[in-house]
Amino acid sequence: MATPVIMPRQGQTVESCIITKWHKEVGDRVAVGDLLFSYETDKAAFDEASTVDGVLLARFFEEDDDVPVLTNVCVIGEPGEDISAFAPDGVATAEASDQSEAAEQLTSQVAVEPVAGTAPSEPLESVEQGDGRIRISPRARGLAERAGIDYTAATPSGPMGRIIERDIVDLIAKGPQVAAELQPQVTPGQVQAPAADISVSEGELETAYDVVPLTNIRKRIAEAMFKSLSTTAQLTIHTSFDATEILELRKKLKASQNPAAQAITLTDMVLYAVSRTLINHKSLNAHMVDDKLLVYKHVNLGLAVDTERGLMVPTIFKSDVKSLSQISADAKRLANACRAGAVNPDELQGGTFTVTNLGGLGVEYFTPVLNPPQTGILGVNTIVQRVRQTPEGLSTYPAMGLSLTFDHRAVDGAPAARFLKELKENLESFTTLLALE
Repeated sequence: MATPVIMPRQGQTVESCIITKWHKEVGDRVAVGDLLFSYETDKAAFDEASTVDGVLLARFFEEDDDVPVLTNVCVIGEPGEDISAFAPDGVATAEASDQSEAAEQLTSQVAVEPVAGTAPSEPLESVEQGDGRIRISPRARGLAERAGIDYTAATPSGPMGRIIERDIVDLIAKGPQVAAELQPQVTPGQVQAPAADISVSEGELETAYDVVPLTNIRKRIAEAMFKSLSTTAQLTIHTSFDATEILELRKKLKASQNPAAQAITLTDMVLYAVSRTLINHKSLNAHMVDDKLLVYKHVNLGLAVDTERGLMVPTIFKSDVKSLSQISADAKRLANACRAGAVNPDELQGGTFTVTNLGGLGVEYFTPVLNPPQTGILGVNTIVQRVRQTPEGLSTYPAMGLSLTFDHRAVDGAPAARFLKELKENLESFTTLLALE
């Protein structure tokens, strides 16, 4: 019996997902556990595996399509089964039937060795539909627009005569030859402008650069960063603190027999201190929305995580009432989920303040970018040895830098500096801060 595969709901706030890659073609035999397709929300990426055995009879959506959650994406069954009832609203059941018939033909065909000199690739006219439109994926269209080429000259290789990204890449690689084909013909009496002298050889043109399309997550990050810098009044101030006490505590925790204690890092200690300090600086634990400041009663601490897919910021909710070991456990669980692409999208929102740490990369100071509508973000820097005057003379100490970016529309410089001053004091006397809990 044919079985539909739906677009899963990844979190209560997610309404649709974008298909990024199909791992199976119509007509392919599918086993339980085989990857069917990959998809993304605006923050995370996921894979969907088959839960049944059979043949992929139809795909109702293609790569780059934005699919509402709980919508049928494809159908698995046996060739010849009626799948018209599974087609989503707005998707022609005739297309689904055609795909089902194609699947039946594919599974019944006998493998034949390709013969040299067979028909060339599908011509351009094959993409012309009955209504005069050309099928092209959004990603392919975007690449063509950025490259400044006419995508109608591409030879489609996607399903049902659809132009996809690799077709545009092939078109770009053809270079001047394609450009010449698109030149208007000169009629008698017209004077044609001389062609520009192209001194770059064909080989050099092909290898001058690689086209690397942005992933959907990278696009969202780009949009968020641009919006942040263009819609807020950001200012960054810097300080440093004596990290002697937290380094000594870290050494003792690593030497303990408790695995949870051994796992606590310097970043965890900073997160803990920030969660306690923000309670006394409410304008930094807030959202700036239009002309209002939403001041939160608890600290929902965002933690910037570097992943292969790009920057992600999961949230440690109510961190101000969690212990150091609880914050440490939450931070590691969320970071691991982000890097594995398995984080719940509901945990990627709701933050009231963010901490980002570049200290492990040797950065001494930097300018973190706000995560709107939050009014503050703290950058944590590397530890450097500094010299200071003591009654006994000059001595060195480990100094860790802190960089606070704040929205000057909501917070003035002096209140922001007071937050940094109190945070510095809490970190320099960290064991006292723990004892006061």
